[in-house]
Order: sequence, then C-alpha cells, then structure tokens
Amino acid sequence: MAGQQSLGLCSLPGRALCRHVVWPVCLQRGYRGDSPRDSGKDVLEIPLPPWQERPDEPLETKRARLLYESRKRGMLENCILLSLFAKENLNRMSEQQLNLYDRLINEPSNDWDIYYWATEAKPTPAEFENDVMAMLREFAKNKKREQRLRQPDLEYLFEPPH
Repeated sequence: MAGQQSLGLCSLPGRALCRHVVWPVCLQRGYRGDSPRDSGKDVLEIPLPPWQERPDEPLETKRARLLYESRKRGMLENCILLSLFAKENLNRMSEQQLNLYDRLINEPSNDWDIYYWATEAKPTPAEFENDVMAMLREFAKNKKREQRLRQPDLEYLFEPPH
C-alpha cells in the first residue's frame, strides 16, 4: 500500500486510472495491416506444393486420410462442416468420388474458398464443379436442421459403415 501511495495511484479513482494511464497507450486499435497505407511487405506467403493424386493409395488408407484431413482444417467452420460431411459420406463414396473430394479439400490454398463454395456464398470454379461438390453443397444446406456445433466424436470411426 505504501508503495502504491508513493506512485500516487491510490488517490485516483478507478476510471481515472484507466483514462490517464491506459488510454494514451491504446489510441490506435486494430491489428497490423488493417490500414490502407500498409505496404504488405511484412506478409510472408508460403507456397503450397501442388496437389497430386495418389493412385496407389489403398482405399481404406485414403478414407482414413481424408477423414483426418476433414477434421483438421485451418478454420473451425470447415472443421465442423467437412468432418460431419466426411462421417456421413466417405464410406459410401466411390474411388473416383474420393479422388474428387481429396482434390477439393487439398488443392485450394484458402479454406474460406471451400466454405464459400459449399455455402453458395461464391460460385464454385468449373474445375471443382462435380458431384462431390454438389453433395457438399446439399449437405451444407442442413435441410434436417441438425445441430452442427462441433465435430463428431471419434467413436464413429469404429462403427460399421451404414
């Protein structure tokens, strides 16, 4: 207490303390790069290797990998959407459909693109317009009004396919 009094902090009301001590430090809000003056020189883009089909990958390995990749995305919205979609559809997809799904979730470098295409916020580019994309768009509509707030539990991995 004596140390605080020597600084003169106890004599200031709580709000005054914030106004006089904190406010001048917080004049600018936002994050680095939110200004139109930003040159973008501090942005580092790491090029992704091009997507490659894996023709020799066994189907069960492909399904397991795609299930994992559907769950581990760069954004929560796709983690939920794609993991639930994978749970419902991967076991009944043909090899060709699995390859289309693999390309869809692994070729675009921006997860937001996949989300916007699935939710029809943006048109899907011709190279991704196929039956798997149609299945994903239909799934995203959630016509049954299911509560989709989290990824499915992992126990379903051990359930027999429907």
